[in-house]
Amino acid sequence: MANKMMGIGASAGVAVAKVYILDEQPIVIPQDTAKDVTAELANVSQAITKAKADLENLQKIAQEKLGAEKAAIFEAHASILEDPALTEEFETLIKTQSYNGAKAIGEVAEKYIAMFSAMEDDYFRERAADVKDVTDRLIRYILNLPVADLASIAEEVIIVAEDLTPSQTAQLNPAYVKGFACNVGGRTSHAAIMARSLEIPAVLGLKTILSAVSATDVLAMDGATGEIEINPQKTDVWTKKAETFKKEKAELEQFKTKKTVTKDGFDGFVLEGNIGSPKDVAAVLENGGEGIGLFRSEFLYMDNDHFPTEEEQFEAYKQVVTDMQGKVTIIRTLDIGGDKKLSYFKFPEEMNPFLGYRAIRFTLDRKDIFKDQIRALLRASAFGPVGIMFPMIATVDEFKTAKQFTLDCKAELEKAGVAVGKDLQIGMMVEIPAAAVLADQFAKYADFFSVGTNDLIQYSMAADRMSEHVTYLYQPYNPAILKLLKLTIDGAHKHGKWAGMCGEMAGEPEAVPLLMGLGLDAYSMSATSITKARSIMAKLTRKETAELANKALECDTTDEVLALVHKLMQTK
Repeated sequence: MANKMMGIGASAGVAVAKVYILDEQPIVIPQDTAKDVTAELANVSQAITKAKADLENLQKIAQEKLGAEKAAIFEAHASILEDPALTEEFETLIKTQSYNGAKAIGEVAEKYIAMFSAMEDDYFRERAADVKDVTDRLIRYILNLPVADLASIAEEVIIVAEDLTPSQTAQLNPAYVKGFACNVGGRTSHAAIMARSLEIPAVLGLKTILSAVSATDVLAMDGATGEIEINPQKTDVWTKKAETFKKEKAELEQFKTKKTVTKDGFDGFVLEGNIGSPKDVAAVLENGGEGIGLFRSEFLYMDNDHFPTEEEQFEAYKQVVTDMQGKVTIIRTLDIGGDKKLSYFKFPEEMNPFLGYRAIRFTLDRKDIFKDQIRALLRASAFGPVGIMFPMIATVDEFKTAKQFTLDCKAELEKAGVAVGKDLQIGMMVEIPAAAVLADQFAKYADFFSVGTNDLIQYSMAADRMSEHVTYLYQPYNPAILKLLKLTIDGAHKHGKWAGMCGEMAGEPEAVPLLMGLGLDAYSMSATSITKARSIMAKLTRKETAELANKALECDTTDEVLALVHKLMQTK
């Protein structure tokens, strides 16, 4: 068996240590019916009480080790645990079908895990792991199975597991746990996010690592590249890697407080962070973010049992805008439908929901729902600079209708004496190729563009990025995509407007030189990618990136484009 493996580099760092196999007793849910429904309900209630106590404790541990932002993950877990809709579903199955408690929880959990897992957005897909973490804990208590205690590890190890849950990751002590390697997971999982905060290297998505190692093995890992070596022969290679990483890390640390400036002194590029809730702001500021380029407002809707009211939304938006202390906050209006469902609203069944009744198409049809959000956003704009961004815009008429609706709401508020921000911007996502092609027309009416790369790529290549059979067509660096980006950026600049990007491509080290060369103004990404992007910009001039982009636009293939980028970066 080969002693080298490649996975997904999820948390940077280099480690060499002995293997610690996390082999939890598997959950086997009994299928027998409940003999005493009252006793079964009491059993579930008791398990919920125990799990609540666990989560409170985990939140305290995470608060001390990781800070308030990461500790908030356990608040989210508590809200899953306390969700009346979930509890009601457990209880209904026990009362009406005499399910035992473990089976009832397992069945309900399976439904929600399947729903979140099917979502296209990585950020939302990881909610499946949260539901699994919480419900597995409940089931373990009901079945009297042990819950893993990783806080007691007292020697230097690398944990090898099928998966690590957020609650397990929070228990890890970096003094002893030097890294972890899992069969499943990705960069946006909560375990990966927490590993980055703890500065513990992590390689995920290895598929067979658990069966490839034994407890007597030593593991070497590179959490940036995703490389794993079992029982490494040349340890000096890994020592050198560790030294290089330490040096790079110290360099990136400086970029948290530096301004974004290119090698030739240009300071017009803006590096921002993507967030899903007000609690994510801290990480953006901590990493030197110069604004919020995407606030995914749908979390307010998905974490609810009703359409959030104007007041509920206003409080969330106001908090983010206030916390950003004068830096711009771009908030995307409700981007629901397709893969993102609501427990309290049934979308029509469609052959292809990704191309159907979703995002702006839904909100323009349901102006009662849209109005609550727009009014809340307008009111929040009185507390700092806000950009309102419409998703999934396909035609100029669509944008003009949404913009006019916003201006009408603004006039209503002002007439009633309610303050609205003077520096409000109204812009749009560019994620449909038709919008990119007509960018210069859209720019007559929109204050800004923000490119959603995931959708733009999959719609341009006619390839569902969730389908493993056509993943080869998910090509951010394909010259066709670069040409659509150039049309978008040039269209904005023709009318004196700015163009940004809020897809993950904005923070990819290989994309940054190309996007600089194409003239992209604002780059919004995961908070942890900001310093790397800033360090790359500091090494490059606009002249050399413009030459790179021009050559890339003439290429035939993705590989040719990437070869050009690598050639340029090797000289830096």
